[in-house]
Amino acid sequence: MALLNSTQALVYRALPQENAMRIVFYILLALAGSMLITIAGQIKVPFYPVPATLQTLAIFALSAAYGRKLAVATLLLYLGQGALGFPVFTGGAGLAYMAGPTGGYLLGFLIASYIIGSAADRGWGNNPMKLFGAMLVAEFVILLLGYLHLVNLFGFEKAWVYGVGLFIVTDLVKAALASAIVPAVTALFTRK
Repeated sequence: MALLNSTQALVYRALPQENAMRIVFYILLALAGSMLITIAGQIKVPFYPVPATLQTLAIFALSAAYGRKLAVATLLLYLGQGALGFPVFTGGAGLAYMAGPTGGYLLGFLIASYIIGSAADRGWGNNPMKLFGAMLVAEFVILLLGYLHLVNLFGFEKAWVYGVGLFIVTDLVKAALASAIVPAVTALFTRK
């Protein structure tokens, strides 16, 4: 396995250098990532109107390992599968589901993958503190978009209580876990 620039996201260091094989691996990684996000969405605590899941942990870790382009492609694949009616979301599928209470969070997931993947591409995936900082920004975006969407459905107070307040502590823990796990795994690939 040829190792590339140590500032690249983990996945770029682990893939074969031949272009045709890389494309196949990218497709397989995007499919695997979409499946991981789907499975993480099924591990949930059923809060109303938005359940708590392990999706943010999966998205944060995947984005840090995949880098911006592959992370965003994976999230677009996941959202596309859900929009087409495949049962990838936590409690439903289709465009109507995406317009429901979780709609803002779903958009936030896509933007979060861009933020964290970009940080990984800058080499922040090697530094748990920098990676955690990027994940905090990404978490803020997820919660902000989720909150703004819920305000339209339930009003300011309920959106805050049920759409942000319930998730702050658990999402900080998930960000801390992901920001510790990815650099540790990355270190395994950089050992000689």
